[in-house]
Amino acid sequence: MPQVLTTNAQIVCPHGGVGTTLNTSTHWTVNGGYVVLDGDTGTLSCLFIPPCASYILQSMGLNAVQMDGRKVMLVTDFTKSVTGLPLVITEIHKVVDDSTPAPLPAGQPAPPLPPAMADTTTPVVQLTVPPLDFHTLVTPPVPVTATFTLSATYPMQWILSLIHEGVPGGNVDVTKGIPGMALVSPAGGNWDSPFLTVNVTLQGAFVATFPPGKHDLYLTGITQRGLSAYAEGSFQVLP
Repeated sequence: MPQVLTTNAQIVCPHGGVGTTLNTSTHWTVNGGYVVLDGDTGTLSCLFIPPCASYILQSMGLNAVQMDGRKVMLVTDFTKSVTGLPLVITEIHKVVDDSTPAPLPAGQPAPPLPPAMADTTTPVVQLTVPPLDFHTLVTPPVPVTATFTLSATYPMQWILSLIHEGVPGGNVDVTKGIPGMALVSPAGGNWDSPFLTVNVTLQGAFVATFPPGKHDLYLTGITQRGLSAYAEGSFQVLP
């Protein structure tokens, strides 16, 4: 049985906000915590601006267990906040993970896990070229550039988020880039090789529209098992 996710799990955002998961089913409990399902939601006590205020649980389809016609969430299903940042999930109950992506015939033992599902190594995500501060009085405005490198044996995808600190609603998903404003190469978030380099260029005219203050680029890498890691690059917009 895989380690299912329950309302007892400790969920924390990168800013230390603590999550509370809201279950929609009461049919199954583990150690007094309700097992949660694909589509269930949660709130975060994040004081950062913009806050990681909530999250929506989405199953990665790593097992065939369902309840009420919906996938049961696993601890290893990748979960992010509404701002696009990864959440750290820790469960208290212990199980042996022999999950399979398809139902088993009655009475049959689980087959060996495929290598990607048995992988317990988190990816490595690094900021190798940090962004430099942006000065609004420089003409013409100089682009802000950054380079991230990712490595994993069984990679799956990556997500790039732009966060404007202190700005309500100041978070933008730039994984696919923004034509004429944010160039991301390669773009799209697909990660199918053990090593990947992602180059980011925020055009000067685009950055000139940012409010003065601190701005962050978060790149999160996710493996096929749902394990994740991120790197952050910050820069100041100065008058």
